[in-house]
Amino acid sequence: MKTIIIYFAFLLSSFAIGSLEAQEESEQKEFNLDSVARVREIKEQKIKIATQEEKDRLKKEIEKINKDLESGWYEKEEAEKKKKEAAKLAAENIRNRIAIIENEVDIAERNRESGSYLEITLSKGKINFESDKDDYRIEEKRTKNDFVIAFGFNNALADGQSINDSDFKLGGSRFFEIGWAWTTRVFENTNWLRIKYGLSFQLNGLKPTNNRYFVQDGGITRLEEFEYDLDKSKFRMDNLVVPIHFEIGPYANRSTDGKRRFSTEDQVKIGFGGYAGFNIGERQKLKFNDGDDQKIKDKSSFNTNEFVYGLSGYLSFGGTALYVKYDLNPIFSSPNIELNNFSLGLRLDMD
Repeated sequence: MKTIIIYFAFLLSSFAIGSLEAQEESEQKEFNLDSVARVREIKEQKIKIATQEEKDRLKKEIEKINKDLESGWYEKEEAEKKKKEAAKLAAENIRNRIAIIENEVDIAERNRESGSYLEITLSKGKINFESDKDDYRIEEKRTKNDFVIAFGFNNALADGQSINDSDFKLGGSRFFEIGWAWTTRVFENTNWLRIKYGLSFQLNGLKPTNNRYFVQDGGITRLEEFEYDLDKSKFRMDNLVVPIHFEIGPYANRSTDGKRRFSTEDQVKIGFGGYAGFNIGERQKLKFNDGDDQKIKDKSSFNTNEFVYGLSGYLSFGGTALYVKYDLNPIFSSPNIELNNFSLGLRLDMD
């Protein structure tokens, strides 16, 4: 069973890393294409604006010279000379302004190719450059937290035992987990790797088959058949654990109002890691009829291990995940048979 869990985790991580590389390459290509298109658009706009401004200025100067000519301020030859000088000045201004624009665009191109993105905007006839470090401030906090609930099927197997030979009911044995988790982005400027950690309360329930229940006989705990027909036989272990997962998966690099967001909303996420903590209680509930309805609640120790630890992982889309966990520690301490608890169900992470 341990081998299966480890192999499953390896496959998930390999798949996720491959998907991440493909997506990041795709996002980089799209970003580069967008940057090139933006630079070209700015260049065309600036050249058009600069040319039009100089033409408008020349037109006004020609109109002024014509008025001065009509009023007798200039002679005709002098007026023509003034017009030629104004036209030459406008042509030189256009040529110089285009050169400035091209130089600014060259700067933007070099920065884009080196991986440092510059936001280019138009403002009062000038190109404004703002670095991504200033303009694209990271709005999201590096660490976020959410409420975690998980539930599903629970069971336990001895080494070499298959699920079909389990001593516990497949449908009736269940688990429930509730806790609080923090997610921290590992790298400052990318979000492909996160660490998810927190505190969780786990309830692992087992329902023995064939009308049996657990009996503690000194240091030995074993399943025995009950003398009456059992309406209910349930054994529950309560654990308080600290789970830690490495979470990988694609993210959307979004920006709004000049602020960058590393969004994993509506993205596939894979988490793999484990947990460690303490068994804080166990109990067994029996319901039967011996002529009268009877209920027994037994809170003996049942020789369970006090320290619990295991492997866990999840595959999620959005806030809903397929969740699996496997206790590496046996349920009962030596010299009892080594039964390892495992669970499979759904996990909900709610911001």
